Amino acid sequence: MAGALPRSAAGGRRGVRPAPRAGQDPRAPHAVQNPPAPYGARATGGRAVPRPGPSPAAPGDGRGRDGARPGRAAAAPPGAPAGIPPRGPAGGGGSGEEPGGSGPAPLGRFLARAAAVTAVLTAAGAVFGLVRDQTIAHLFGAGHDSDAFLIAWTVPEMASTLLIEDAMALLMVPAFSHALARRAAGRAGLTRKDARTQDPVRLLVAATLPRLAVFLAAVATVLVLAAPLVVAVLAPGLPDPALAVQCTRLTALTVLSFGIAGYFSAALRAHRSFVPPAAIYVAYNVGIIGTLVALHSLWGVRAAAAGVAVGGLLMALVQLPAFIRHVGFGPGRVKGAPRCQRDRDRPTLIAFGLIAPVVFFAVFRQSQVLVERFLAASLPSGAISHLNYAQKVAQMPMVLSLMICTVTFPVVAQAMAGGEREKARRRVEQDLALASLAVLTGTAMVVGYAPQIIQVLFERGAFTHQDTLATASVMRVYALGLLGHCLVGALSRPFFSTDRPTWFPALAMGAGLLVNVVAGAFAVGWWGTYGIAAANAAGITATAVLLLTGLGPRIIAIEVRRVAASIGRLGVAAAAAGGTGWIAGPMIPDPLLSAALGCLLVPAMFGATGTAVGAIEVTALPGQIARSSSQLTQRFRHAR
Repeated sequence: MAGALPRSAAGGRRGVRPAPRAGQDPRAPHAVQNPPAPYGARATGGRAVPRPGPSPAAPGDGRGRDGARPGRAAAAPPGAPAGIPPRGPAGGGGSGEEPGGSGPAPLGRFLARAAAVTAVLTAAGAVFGLVRDQTIAHLFGAGHDSDAFLIAWTVPEMASTLLIEDAMALLMVPAFSHALARRAAGRAGLTRKDARTQDPVRLLVAATLPRLAVFLAAVATVLVLAAPLVVAVLAPGLPDPALAVQCTRLTALTVLSFGIAGYFSAALRAHRSFVPPAAIYVAYNVGIIGTLVALHSLWGVRAAAAGVAVGGLLMALVQLPAFIRHVGFGPGRVKGAPRCQRDRDRPTLIAFGLIAPVVFFAVFRQSQVLVERFLAASLPSGAISHLNYAQKVAQMPMVLSLMICTVTFPVVAQAMAGGEREKARRRVEQDLALASLAVLTGTAMVVGYAPQIIQVLFERGAFTHQDTLATASVMRVYALGLLGHCLVGALSRPFFSTDRPTWFPALAMGAGLLVNVVAGAFAVGWWGTYGIAAANAAGITATAVLLLTGLGPRIIAIEVRRVAASIGRLGVAAAAAGGTGWIAGPMIPDPLLSAALGCLLVPAMFGATGTAVGAIEVTALPGQIARSSSQLTQRFRHAR
């Protein structure tokens, strides 16, 4: 894959900041002094035109509404995250304001809005994903047809990890962040035409997007032609591979569409445009559901594979207008400029050494699914489907918790690019604590009410009660690794926020994959699908431990012991809440009512236990909610 990264400073010299202009604070990073067009300015022909009235500060830079930089919070001891008491890495407490009283609570006003919008669209995508899985389960149950489709679905799942969620985002968000910093530093004194033709962001697009599209189209073509070999490698024990081969040829088309969609998402997130990237899975699942409903009677399970291809196309199309508006496709070079200037301003091609750590990390991470399906192919029919449904439902809390890190990743990348390591450290510690709080609460619910959740979601049509019991049991085992999955997603981002991605995450992920392979090969013969799920949990937990202990010495000096102790207290609360739900769930025969009451019981028990063990994230949560409610009430009154 070809791509590009901008040189780290104007003129190509790494680590040298441009001199400040008149009226600027020389201590402030240039990326904050000259925010790009999407932050409070509209783009007009490639030139930033300020909006009338007081311009808001760039999100996350610690400025108030009037642009004044507040004083530093001297009360917080060294290492304490901003906006919270010194006892824990995140979660709240304190006033809920940025130092100086002019900013909002911990995420910042902009990030709070972005997180809220992302949460809504992520939840909507998850709901449509459940409807998709319900439709497939209703039409095809858990048997040969669904297993064949899930083997073919391995291709888009791998493509999604590489091209949307991990590799593409971890490569291109920092690349666009650096390009935006260079745009801000080098825009002074340029005419509108020069600002457009010499824009580092447009140069980055011109150097990477065409090559990416050609490369991905070639890969998709190879996969279509080699579908029989792909199926033989993924599921060597499959009794009748013909249907899986046909489905694989359809799903292979997503390699191109997912790559373009992931590229658009990375560019838009770096520009802090979060709505279109957050909407891609809504579009994706709507495409699958619509195609299934329209064609299942004619094509059978092949309609689901065709729907995956349609959904992939919609993922790119839903972001195209925003990409054109914020980024554009502009000219790739400055006509008439000296060759030395063109060479200086054009982003350098990413060397293989820069791509490889991210790609290997993403491949090793997604290979866990390959290991599961490879091991499950020799088990009785339906085993792959049980594993798939259990994993999809169990990972919902993890997906929702990682939306925090998705929103703040550009902030971490820009802080690292500007040399603001302390700001990046506070942001990472807050993200770890908030994500752990969210995922462990969801884990407790999944463990406590697994049978009721699966029964409500899937038990209809061809999906029997025996399928419900098998899937729920596997899901409880999967849930043991949810914290590990969440931490791996949160901890990997800082490693790839630097100019030169490190190999450590890939090596840690490889070690976890080795644990998964060895444990799974041993356990599948004894415990079947339960052994496969347990091996997955063990492998991802090993990776999370390695990343947590390795982040401080290598990238950002987080306080590992304090973070680990905070997560440990949350783990105690999750165990108590999950155990309570496991006991209380069967007491109510109706599964829907039981699960609904569990949504009240589990958080209540989690909060009570968290308060008892002194988890600062739990004890500070009511105050945060009260402050947020008060702010919303005040805004509503002012609006009236």
